[in-house]
This record gives sequence, structure tokens and C-alpha cells, in this order.
Amino acid sequence: MSRMIFINLPVADLDRAKAFYEAVGFTNVPRFTNEQAACMQLSETIFVMLLTHPFWATFTDRRRVDAKTEAQVLLCISREDRAAVDAITQAAEAAGGMADPCPMQDYGFMYGRSFADLDGHIWEPMWMSPDAVENGPAAMSAAD
Repeated sequence: MSRMIFINLPVADLDRAKAFYEAVGFTNVPRFTNEQAACMQLSETIFVMLLTHPFWATFTDRRRVDAKTEAQVLLCISREDRAAVDAITQAAEAAGGMADPCPMQDYGFMYGRSFADLDGHIWEPMWMSPDAVENGPAAMSAAD
């Protein structure tokens, strides 16, 4: 079995957060969703658990940061091409998120943008040339 990742994110409004993530391409997994949490699936191995603030507090004694003013992680996800990077970023903005809170990156062999969800969590969709994935970015520079 492939290893999976479950990213836990605190959210202020579970229903709005669930609708946002559905708008950018995640699918709700009802068997792991209730009034305190929603499991949202991006791929066979990537899941996001949206947790209400009170439920989040049952997982850790650490202070929850305000993701709209502080950053602890940037969540980078690969996309199939440049157009898919743009499409998910535009979908996030249309669903009420913020497009490009971080600088766009275009290195030729790699292209990336970013969006913030309704709670300020930053996602970085990116595409990388299959040649760069296979051989590393240095090989791309040598081919120029």
C-alpha cells in the first residue's frame, strides 16, 4: 500500500471550508466527515482533514496560529501542467480565497503559483518538467 498523508488544518467555518476545497478539486469523504471535521481527498494518497477550532484543540496543547497573519507551512502540490497550476489558483480565487499571496515562480523547467484558503493556509500548486523530475534541474540548464 502506498503511504498516505493526512494534513490537519484548523478552520473557522467547516461548511465554508468544505465548499472551498470542493471548488478547487478536492472530494469529500463522507465516512470521515461529521460536524467537527471534514475529510477532503485530493488524490489516492493526499487527504486534508478540516478541523473546527474546538476539535483542533483536542489534538495539541500548542497555540493555534492565525494563518492569515502567520505562516508555519507552505503546502506544495504538483499539477499535471502549467494550465492546471493556473486553473486551481483561479478556482481558489473564485471560491473566495486569495490568489498569489507568494511570488509566482517561473524557472522554465518549473512553474509555481500560490493561493490562500479562507482561513489563510497557503497552498503552492506547481508543475515541473518531466525531464527535470527525471534528471534534476541542473540537467535542464545544461540542455539550454
